[in-house]
Amino acid sequence: MRMQDKVALVTGASVGIGEAIAKRFAKEGAKVAINYKSNDDGANAVAQAINDAGGTAKVFKADVSKVSEIERLQAAAIEEFGRIDVLVNNAGVFRTVPVMETTEEIWDEQLDLNLRGYFFMVKTIVPHFRENGGGKVISISSIAGTGAFPNCPGYCASKGGVVNMTRALAAELGKENINVNSIAPGNVATPLNAHVRGPGNEEYMELMRTLTPTGIDFMDPDDMTGAAVFLATDDSKMVHGETIIVDAGWSVW
Repeated sequence: MRMQDKVALVTGASVGIGEAIAKRFAKEGAKVAINYKSNDDGANAVAQAINDAGGTAKVFKADVSKVSEIERLQAAAIEEFGRIDVLVNNAGVFRTVPVMETTEEIWDEQLDLNLRGYFFMVKTIVPHFRENGGGKVISISSIAGTGAFPNCPGYCASKGGVVNMTRALAAELGKENINVNSIAPGNVATPLNAHVRGPGNEEYMELMRTLTPTGIDFMDPDDMTGAAVFLATDDSKMVHGETIIVDAGWSVW
């Protein structure tokens, strides 16, 4: 168990990639603070699954696009578990909207949660990491942040910001034994993108298989957890400011 006695806070952990990472961390021995915004049933189900399997997890409801909620969340998690060793910035929103249909509200929603929220999650936890002699930050970016796609400029901007913000934070915090890195998933089947995978999207799914050298259209959320465990443990102690692309080979071509 590679994360024995560690405490991890995972945002957006009621479904998808966040759920998979929370469960994998628990299997590796970590105590897990499961953050969510509104999906009470999903978050409670994740925590119950972890606890029933012999792990330790508790749910924490908070909107991590808001600084006051971020501060409350981290204080509550620290009070419950005594410390936080690993922060996973995963909560996100994905809107497929063309340029000319992108309103101020659609733009702000994505930038506030996907980028602004990630920054203030890190800023808020840095004093705690300093007290503990270090810590790990793992932010979930996207291949939409290392490359780009049409019809989602706000999402691409937010995830591209995560990639470069990861470098900037690592440049500043690395000397304090704080590792800041990110994972850029490719196409992963989650509720976030269900609207592009359902009936009527067969042509798009075939295009995804064609454009990925492995022939995989959408990966499973569990496929992201190996990179997350690596970045959360001492195996990555000399890795700073990197974005690990996990995309079934999408970006090779």
